[in-house]
Amino acid sequence: MAAPETDILTDQSSLLSLKSSITHDPENTLANWSNSTFVCNWTGVTCAHIHHNYLRVEALNLSFMGLVGTIPPHLGNLSFLVSLSAKNNSFHGILPDELSRLSQLMYINFGSNDLTGKIPSWLRSLSKLAKLFLQDNRFSGSIPASIYNLTSLEIIKLSENQISGKFIIYTHLSFVLLYFSFTLYISVVA
Repeated sequence: MAAPETDILTDQSSLLSLKSSITHDPENTLANWSNSTFVCNWTGVTCAHIHHNYLRVEALNLSFMGLVGTIPPHLGNLSFLVSLSAKNNSFHGILPDELSRLSQLMYINFGSNDLTGKIPSWLRSLSKLAKLFLQDNRFSGSIPASIYNLTSLEIIKLSENQISGKFIIYTHLSFVLLYFSFTLYISVVA
């Protein structure tokens, strides 16, 4: 049987791109992120046997590490990622469009960083997304209409941003817990 087009080495390369985009790691937390340590043993990385028992990165947790940097487009190559958390750091810039390729994602937490731009419209492609935490950043503009395509969404937290506009709750969203703290009009559509 042929090896899959992407494999654990693709995941490793993507994570090394992330490490190179980090300009400050105050506790040297990512010191073991190197070619001399197996990627599944890296700090914050969880792997699982997926697709014909190939080992792939399934979760990335960089929360509360004091990291400073940007989120690189290469992170979109982690095709089996289910959970992505980088809460309480100092990541800045925008969330790259390439993250739209993370079709397995069920959980995203970029809360309490310094991210800017609009809430990404590419979120619509993350059909399995259940929990979205983007609070306490510097996002601006309105909530994209594409967010209504997220039928698996259970929790959305966008408080402490510069967002305004209207949020419509469609009844196909079985249970949505909303966290907002800005000018917002909420409508319920049956």
